[in-house]
Amino acid sequence: MSPRRRMSEQAAEAAVDQASRVLRLPTIRNQFPDLAAKAGNDQMSYLVFLAELLLAECDDRARRRSERRIKAAQFPREKSLREFDFDANPNIDSAVVGSLATCEWVKKGLPLCLIGDSGTGKSHLLIALGTEAAMAGFRVKYTLASKLANELVEAADEKILTKTIARYGRVDLVPRENPSSGP
Repeated sequence: MSPRRRMSEQAAEAAVDQASRVLRLPTIRNQFPDLAAKAGNDQMSYLVFLAELLLAECDDRARRRSERRIKAAQFPREKSLREFDFDANPNIDSAVVGSLATCEWVKKGLPLCLIGDSGTGKSHLLIALGTEAAMAGFRVKYTLASKLANELVEAADEKILTKTIARYGRVDLVPRENPSSGP
């Protein structure tokens, strides 16, 4: 690598901005000025400063990937396990739900069936566990059981059943809801 002549602070900032655009590093581009000022104030080494920048980029990319997987799942509404009221649903064991939230059952390809009366939180848990799976890196596709059945029948009629099944085969988790089981 040939030595570069010394550049001014302003030229260096412009170079970081341009290189971040070319390399598609939006978080580094956005956070560089603040982190550079912090590095100067805290007297960080070059290595620590570089690590901070790269970790910020990695964290932001992971966050955006999770957001894309959640959006691709097409949940009808946002639900989280933190919002679930276990006190209002005493028959639901929070430890079991916590265990399900680790997504080990998804890794193992095991099914999960939530059964209960209307208004007991099945839909909430279904969406929340699907969201947890998406955040853990799994591909999730939410659908109603009736919609899935109709889609498969239509695919068979249109002679694209294999293609439709293959599309669902690329998904790690398909939460299906029976429309009569809740809102």
